[in-house]
Amino acid sequence: MTRLCLIMSILMMVGVSAVNAQKNFEKDVIKTNAGDLEITFIGHGTLMFAFGGKVIHVDPAGMFADYAKLPQADLIFITHEHRDHLDPKIVAMLRKPGTQIVLNPAAAGQVSGGIIMKNGEVKTVAGLTIEAVPAYNLVHQRESGEPFHPKGRDNGYVITFGDKRVYVAGDTENTPEMKALKNIDIAFLPMNLPFTMTPEMVADAAKAFKPKILYPYHFGKTDTRKVVNLLKDNKEIEVRIRRME
Repeated sequence: MTRLCLIMSILMMVGVSAVNAQKNFEKDVIKTNAGDLEITFIGHGTLMFAFGGKVIHVDPAGMFADYAKLPQADLIFITHEHRDHLDPKIVAMLRKPGTQIVLNPAAAGQVSGGIIMKNGEVKTVAGLTIEAVPAYNLVHQRESGEPFHPKGRDNGYVITFGDKRVYVAGDTENTPEMKALKNIDIAFLPMNLPFTMTPEMVADAAKAFKPKILYPYHFGKTDTRKVVNLLKDNKEIEVRIRRME
């Protein structure tokens, strides 16, 4: 009985810790000419935006949050079909009448009723201009020689909120398409080895397209201080580190 009580107490403490963590997601507020954009940093490649009365989830996955405690979505973005970015059960939980889902073609087989965007396409969804940016590996690959993210399959997205252009890169390296982007106010760039970029790749890309604010995300165990140091002399780019393991 004592052992059982001890186990139950531990489980309860773990549960309380999970709830507390749920309540302590970091948030930033960005001013736009159409109202505030609130960014919630959930974890890994998962984000939540609030703008113009709408809730927008990016790559929601149950391993990073208790979505029963988060608001349902008006709009969901899926960058690609890997399970840490596409969790069909969570997508179903977040859907409500009228929810729109933007996804890449490969993810469409797992989520019905979505708006498919191919690399390079531009669409207006839920009143927002969306640009699908190619997301792929240049260097990092599996033992078989196949890239973790092959060219032509996955998306990043540039989303325009009022007068602010926000780039959520998805799983990618410092591609020519990324480096050619213009007028990016906020960029989320992945830094999780071996699947995405090194800090040096992130710095290279940021120096090329010059986002006003850079959030490294999807960084796992990568030391974020490295990219801060690499960009410390670049006064055009503000690097912000948030909890996104």
